[in-house]
Amino acid sequence: MPIYTDTLVIGCGIAGATAALRLAQDSQRQVMIITRAYDPEDSNTRYAQGGIVARGLGDSPDLLVEDILRAGAGLSLPEAARQIAELGPLLVEDLLLQNLGVPFQRDADGHLTYTREGGHSISRILHVGDATGHAIERSLIARLQEMPNVTFRTGLTAVDLITSSHHSSHPLDIYAPITCHGAYVLDRAANKVDRVLAEATVLATGGVGRIFRHTTNPPSARGDGLAMAYRAGARVINAEYIQFHPTTLAVPGADNFLISEAVRGEGARLYTPDGRHFMDQVSPEWGDLAPRDIVARAIHQEMLDHGYPHVLLNLTEGMDPARIPERFPTIYATCKQAGIDITLDPIPVVPAAHYFCGGVHVDLQGRSTVRGLYAVGEVSCTGVHGANRLASTSLLEGLVWGYRAGEDIASRSDLTHVKEDHIPPWRDVSEGAGADPVLAYRDSRTIQNIMWLYVGLARNTHRLSRALQDLNHLWEVIDGFYRSTRLNDQLIGLRNMAQAAWIVTLAAWHNRQSRGAHYREDAEATHFVDRHDVDGPFPSGVSEL
Repeated sequence: MPIYTDTLVIGCGIAGATAALRLAQDSQRQVMIITRAYDPEDSNTRYAQGGIVARGLGDSPDLLVEDILRAGAGLSLPEAARQIAELGPLLVEDLLLQNLGVPFQRDADGHLTYTREGGHSISRILHVGDATGHAIERSLIARLQEMPNVTFRTGLTAVDLITSSHHSSHPLDIYAPITCHGAYVLDRAANKVDRVLAEATVLATGGVGRIFRHTTNPPSARGDGLAMAYRAGARVINAEYIQFHPTTLAVPGADNFLISEAVRGEGARLYTPDGRHFMDQVSPEWGDLAPRDIVARAIHQEMLDHGYPHVLLNLTEGMDPARIPERFPTIYATCKQAGIDITLDPIPVVPAAHYFCGGVHVDLQGRSTVRGLYAVGEVSCTGVHGANRLASTSLLEGLVWGYRAGEDIASRSDLTHVKEDHIPPWRDVSEGAGADPVLAYRDSRTIQNIMWLYVGLARNTHRLSRALQDLNHLWEVIDGFYRSTRLNDQLIGLRNMAQAAWIVTLAAWHNRQSRGAHYREDAEATHFVDRHDVDGPFPSGVSEL
């Protein structure tokens, strides 16, 4: 028998949790939240260090819109930037501060303290030490667990979205618009796949960082939601725009631990190992607080030109060393454990894949192009980030679009359940042995190395063509593996990684101009796409899939 709920939320970071909370508070609809993790607080949001944009002193929506559009390199959607700039700070005040009581940093007089990060023209970012995401996530989950019409199911892996066009046993449904009716979900404890049927489905699965060899993202960021939505027929756009964080810890045993941009916001400066400061020459206007793509490429270029294994980030130059452990307790403790005292010594840092600016295309309410399917948070592309995300707008985007999605679902009367007999139970393709973990691990590492070497900070036609060839071959192997092997979480993730990597690479191959986080060494002055250069199902737009 299928499991029924009014709304299915896949993922419970700030975006999914806010959508569920908004919907559960303002309607009697039943909300089911499923997550791969066994702890509902374990999400991408939990690892967000820096902060969340609010409204600083002397700030205005117009000023924030201007900063977002500048960072987005001409690709940010103005109406999306306007929505986040106007609604976002209000939600921070009303929901996070007043309703949930998130303990943002305050001064001795009890006033909120605002910090500044790269690309911002004013100090407007609230934080909870260097663990802002964790504090927000903990507050949201605690409130949701009090809601009688919210059910949490942990340890569940979504296999595929259920759509009438792809899964219905009624033959004429193929002619209807693609409509999502929930998801097939693997219950890992019971080792079985259930049908979860829902009137509305909210994808909140996070990003794709784990398709790269070096990333700040947690293991859950495999591109699951992107791949599922793509297979379901949802429009995916801007997938080439992967933001690389310029500063992650370059120490064995703590590789790619994020060193928050707030560190540079507090005055830290970047130096080469031989003591040369280079950011003022790269970006005279912003210096060390330049947008992330500029800083990441500058570090990358220094490493390539001079053979440096890393560069150095010196915080003691801009901040009283006595304040560092209090302001950045997680970073201080992690570096200390790795043998670096950041109150005395500079931090060795390198860039790593950090944030997915593209994703499932959605409108201002979070609606995708598939009926009944919403996407919020990093899996979605709202248009806010354009070609390069402005620092500390990701938590705010998740808050705003999660809220708008929950609000929209609560107001709709046209959502209905699909008939049970139209959606068949999951059919296991094999009752034999499960996936060989060694082979699955090898294939996942192969994907990560391809993406890091060929689709990383600097791209060109030859590297991208090679990546597509390798990924197409690997996809044939993995898809065959998937169709002949008993299902488990590792195999689901491997398949999704391969598909997400292919989506990102094909988008990067088509876009022959450099813009924002997408840097082409062989950029063309005018954009040209030859749709006969690569075999495969080509998109209808330059950066759309």
